[in-house]
Amino acid sequence: MTTSIKQGSTGGRISRRRLLKAGAGSAALLASLRLNFPGGAFAQGAGPEVKGAKLGFIALTDASPLFVAKEKGIFAKYGMPDVEVLKQASWGTTRDNLVLGSEGNGIDGAHILTPMPYLISSGKVTQNNVPTPMYILARLNLNGQCISVAKEYADLKVGVDAAPFKAALEKKKASGKSVKAAMTFPGGTHDLWIRYWLAAGGIDPDKDIETIVVPPPQMVANMKVGTMDCFCVCEPWNLQLVHQDIGYTALTTGELWNKHPEKSFALRASFVDKYPKAAKALLMAVMEAQQWCEKPENRGEVAAICAKRQWINCPVEDVTDRVKGRFDYGTGRVVEDSPHVMRFWADNASYPYQSHDLWFLTEDIRWGKYEATYDTRALIAKVNREDLWREAAKDLGVAAGDIPASTSRGKETLFDGKVFDPADPSAYLKSLAIKRVDV
Repeated sequence: MTTSIKQGSTGGRISRRRLLKAGAGSAALLASLRLNFPGGAFAQGAGPEVKGAKLGFIALTDASPLFVAKEKGIFAKYGMPDVEVLKQASWGTTRDNLVLGSEGNGIDGAHILTPMPYLISSGKVTQNNVPTPMYILARLNLNGQCISVAKEYADLKVGVDAAPFKAALEKKKASGKSVKAAMTFPGGTHDLWIRYWLAAGGIDPDKDIETIVVPPPQMVANMKVGTMDCFCVCEPWNLQLVHQDIGYTALTTGELWNKHPEKSFALRASFVDKYPKAAKALLMAVMEAQQWCEKPENRGEVAAICAKRQWINCPVEDVTDRVKGRFDYGTGRVVEDSPHVMRFWADNASYPYQSHDLWFLTEDIRWGKYEATYDTRALIAKVNREDLWREAAKDLGVAAGDIPASTSRGKETLFDGKVFDPADPSAYLKSLAIKRVDV
C-alpha cells in the first residue's frame, strides 16, 4: 500500500518562507529540549528511561556529593527528579539493601566503601555467598578519614607511628583487660586503613588486638563507654570525639597514603544494564555535585548541608573545620590548610582508577578476604566502569587534560616506604611483614 502526501501548490517543493518558518519552530523546540535536558542529557535522546532511583548513604561527609545533588536539584536537572537518597543504619544494611534492589524494597546504588562492590559482586559477604553484580561508576573522594585514639592514651599523643601504642596495648592486655580496634565493615576501607597503621607499627590486628565492627554514627558513643581503644572512620565522628573530649585524632589517613582513594558511587549492575541512560544521568549529576563540593567557596555550605537532620544530623561545628581543611587533632597539634583535606574533584578524585581498586583487593587478600590465587584483574574488569565515567566526563564538558589518560595512577608509596606497583601486586604483598597469606 502506498501513501501519498500532498505537498500543496508548490508542486512538491517547499518555499524558502515555509522552510525558514519551520526552522524557527525547530530551533525553539531544540532550545526547549536543551533547557529541560541540559549538560549533555539532551544528546541522549528522550532522556532517562526512569525518573528516579533509590540511593543509599551512611552519615559521613564523603557522601556530600549525593546530599548536594539532591538538595541543589542536580538529579532533577539531568532528568531524574524522583531520586531518593536514603540513610542506611550501617554498611551491613547497605549491603543487604543492595542485594534486595529497589524492586525488593531495597536500593539501586549507594555511597559505598570502595571494596564493598567487589565483595558483594564476588559473593564474599552475601548470604550463602550468592553474588550480586555491582558496578563502580565513580570515586566519590580522596583522603578524609581519620584514626582516633581513646583519651586514656592522651599522654602518648599517638601519631602516624603506632609503635608507642603497641607497648601501651601490651601493658593493658597484661592487666587482663581486652583491647579493641573498631572499624565499619570487614574488608572495607576503614578496616584496611586501621590494619595497615597497626601492622606498620608492629601490632598484629588479628592477634594483638581485637578488631570489631561499629557503624560510623555509633563510634563516639561506644568510645565514651570504653568499648574500644581506637577506631577508624570518616568525619564528622573524629572531630566530634575531640569536641566531646573523649579522645583525639592520631592521624588523618592522607598521612598514611597521600591522596588515597576512599568511597565510591556504585550501582547494581542490573540497574545500569536495564536503564543505561538513567545510570548515566545519575553519574553526571554526582560528578557535577563533586565539582561544586570541591570549590573552597562552597565548603561552608557543604558543612551546613551535611549537618542537616536528614543527612548526618550533627552540630555543624563538628563538620566545618575539617571540610575546610583545618585539623585540630585534640593533642595541641593544629594544622591549618591541611594538604590531606578531603578532595571531591581535584587531583582526579572522581575518576575510578583500576589500579586503586587493585590495591584494595590486594589488601583484602593480605587479610584473608580473598584467596591468594583469586583473579583480581578479571573481577575489576567486571566491576569497574571507568568507561562510563569517561563518557559522562565528555558530556559534562570536562577538559581532555582533566580526564586521566590511563586506568592506572602508577606506583603508590605509603607512609612507611612500602611501594605498591599495580604491575606487580605480589611483590608488594611479599614486602609486608604481617599478613594472613603466603606469597
